[in-house]
Amino acid sequence: MSLIDLFLEPLSYDFMARALATTLVASIVCALLSCWLVLIGWSLMGDAVSHAVLPGVVLAYIWGAPFALGAVLFGFLAVALIGAVRDTSRVKEDAAIGIVFTTLFALGLVLISVTPSQTDLNHIIFGNLLGVSPADFAQILVLAAIVTVVLLLKRRDLTLYAFDPTHAHAIGLNPKLLGALLLGLLALTSVVALQAVGVVLVVAMLIIPGATAYLLTDRFSRMLVIAPAVSAFCAVAGLYASYWLDTASGGTVVLAQGSVFALVYLFAPRHGLIGKRLAARARSRRRGAAAPAGTEPTAAETADASTAAQPAGAARTP
Repeated sequence: MSLIDLFLEPLSYDFMARALATTLVASIVCALLSCWLVLIGWSLMGDAVSHAVLPGVVLAYIWGAPFALGAVLFGFLAVALIGAVRDTSRVKEDAAIGIVFTTLFALGLVLISVTPSQTDLNHIIFGNLLGVSPADFAQILVLAAIVTVVLLLKRRDLTLYAFDPTHAHAIGLNPKLLGALLLGLLALTSVVALQAVGVVLVVAMLIIPGATAYLLTDRFSRMLVIAPAVSAFCAVAGLYASYWLDTASGGTVVLAQGSVFALVYLFAPRHGLIGKRLAARARSRRRGAAAPAGTEPTAAETADASTAAQPAGAARTP
C-alpha cells in the first residue's frame, strides 16, 4: 500500500473525515487557550473546570438545553465554590480545588448513572470522536469560533493579565473581569474538547500544547503559533495511528501530544534537558577552537560555560 493510500483510505469514510475535522478544531482552540493557562499557572484550575462541567453537561442533556450553557454555569459555580472554601476556611487553594472538582465530577457520574437515556452518556467521560454527528460538529465549530475570536481580540489584555496583573490594573484594566473571561472561555473550550477526548483527557489538551511551546520559545507571540501547530500535527498523527492500530482515538491523540512534549523536554535547544547541555558543549568547543594554541580559557569564559550548563527557566517576554 502506498503512502497516498495510507493517507486517503481513512478519509473515504464520512465518520473519519468528521473525526479529523473535529480533532483539528478542538486541538487548535485548546492549544491557543493553553498558552495563557501555562503562563498564569492555571494547570490545576484547568483540570478542575474541565471535570466540574460534567454535571452541567448532563443536566443540559436532561433538560434539552445546549451543552455549553450547562458547562459555563457549572464552570463558574466551581470557581465560586473554590474561592468560598479558600477564603472562609483554613483550607488552601490546591486542596479546595481538589475537593470541589472531585465532588462535582462525582455528581456528574451519579447523574449519568441514574439518567434514562437511549444514548450512552459515557461518551461525555471518555469521548466519542468517531461518533461525532453533523449537529455535534456544527456546535463544536460555533463554540470554537467564539473562543478563538475572543482570545484573538483580547489577546493583549489577557497577555498583560498573565504577565503582570498589577500593571494591568494600574492602566485601567480589570484583572478580576479578565480572569472571569478566561474561566468562561475555559468552560466553553472544555465542551469543544469533550467530543474529542472526553472529560478525563480534556486537561491534557488544555496544558500539553502550551507547555511544549513554552520549552521551545521565550516569546509569547511565538507560543501562540507553535502550540496550535504542534497540537494540529498531533491530532492528525494520533487519529491516523488510532485508525491503523485500532486503538482509542482520543487517547491516541493525547498520547501523541505527550510523546512530542517528551521529545521537546529532552531535546529543545535552549530549555531541553539534553539539548541545552549539548548546546553548551558546542559553544565550549567553538571557544576552544577559536582560542590561540597553548592559551588557557579565561575565568569569564569558564564562568560563561558553567552558567550555560545550568538549568534555566524561559523568560516570559510578550
